[in-house]
Amino acid sequence: MFEEAKPGARPDMTTFLILLNIVAFLGELVTDGALAQQFALWPPIAGAPADGEVGFAPWQLLTYGFLHANLAHLAFNMLGLWMFGRSVEASLGPGRMLAVYLASLVSAGLIQLAVLGYIAPAHMPTIGASGAVFGLLFAYARLFPRRIVVLLFPPIPMPAWLFATVYAVLELFLGLADTRTGIAHFAHLGGMAGSALLLVHWHVRAEPRTRPDDA
Repeated sequence: MFEEAKPGARPDMTTFLILLNIVAFLGELVTDGALAQQFALWPPIAGAPADGEVGFAPWQLLTYGFLHANLAHLAFNMLGLWMFGRSVEASLGPGRMLAVYLASLVSAGLIQLAVLGYIAPAHMPTIGASGAVFGLLFAYARLFPRRIVVLLFPPIPMPAWLFATVYAVLELFLGLADTRTGIAHFAHLGGMAGSALLLVHWHVRAEPRTRPDDA
């Protein structure tokens, strides 16, 4: 189904996505936050939006993932994109790597809307590429389960499959604990779920048929 990463393969799509995120962040700075206000992911609301609010639009399920709250937010997500995106792109190709990235963004956004709507109702926008990065992390762990990944805090080496599992359990715990940190923990899990569904879909389509067509 999947090929091993090719040594020396150029991560063109990964680089393009990083540059796109950087350009969007610069746009946020130039517009003094107006860009983020319009293109963030907003929950659906009944009636007309109040002053300073923006209603939900389907395209926000993609645009929110290219916006960031501050430089640290951007830098952390771009580090994850670079770490995992290069190998995923080398194995799947740029087109499928982009598909994983976008599918993870959409699924993360949908989960976040569900959480805001049913678990913690609030009309607040969501921004950030974290859901897509978590989707790439899942894909990386699926493709290269035995590769060693080192945590930043603390610096503990572990195989990729365990690294992804630890992060998923941690995100679930933090999401259920409702720490009110402003971090979309369930969106991170949604990104991993979107990546998983897409990889399963490709795997099923790639399996050879074992029986003849029904007459």
